[in-house]
Amino acid sequence: MKETIAVIILAAGLGKRMRSPKAKVLHEILGRPMLAYVIDVAQAIAGRSVIVVVGNQAETVRRAVSMAAVRYVYQDRQLGTGHAVLCALPQLPDDCEQVVVLCGDTPLLTAPTLKSLVQGHLAAGRDATLLAVELEDPQGYGRVLLNDHQQVCGIIEEADASAGQRAIRLINTGIYCVTRQFLSDALPNVTPDNAQGEFYLTDIIRIGYESGRDIGVSYGAAPREILGVNTPEDLARVEALMIGRAAIIS
Repeated sequence: MKETIAVIILAAGLGKRMRSPKAKVLHEILGRPMLAYVIDVAQAIAGRSVIVVVGNQAETVRRAVSMAAVRYVYQDRQLGTGHAVLCALPQLPDDCEQVVVLCGDTPLLTAPTLKSLVQGHLAAGRDATLLAVELEDPQGYGRVLLNDHQQVCGIIEEADASAGQRAIRLINTGIYCVTRQFLSDALPNVTPDNAQGEFYLTDIIRIGYESGRDIGVSYGAAPREILGVNTPEDLARVEALMIGRAAIIS
């Protein structure tokens, strides 16, 4: 698996809701920056083929995880997740055929979940597979749109969603496995035509569906794994869950 897969970790965001001058991905959980946990999981499936996109406090982020054997890409302006991945494309290894995209603020993600996503994607021979989970309260997340045949036809961010779409409980985790070729073909067609004026990586799903690409979904069995840290309250909740996980392992 490791020979043809690269991982791009998005870690350039400002993290304004943390109400802290520290870059969001550097907030610690059990004494480690949350980004370090995501790097661990990425390396479990891609070895040294891991690229971290940095922006806000870039040098501080690099120093904090300097022990990890990863590559760094600088996103000079935070123009959205699509733009961040576009910045990373030139740094992909020559032998990379599949690209996994992760968020730097999901420290509970585990290697088995990620391996299941990749294996399902490869077995089905898809162009793109997104990891999705059902939540009792999907507030704050982008919703996964399915057609009448239960095929993924798009993702709508909550800020752009209608009332009916906001009632959807199947949410996008922001975690994808995509062929390098499709990613390279789709990203130039992403536009900032949305409420935030950003280049959303999620738009590649719609672009792929509309152009007849094979777009699938992997259903995550453990919703807690994809909890993102956006606020101090989120950080406290994730750390409590991490403590519980450590207690079970020990």
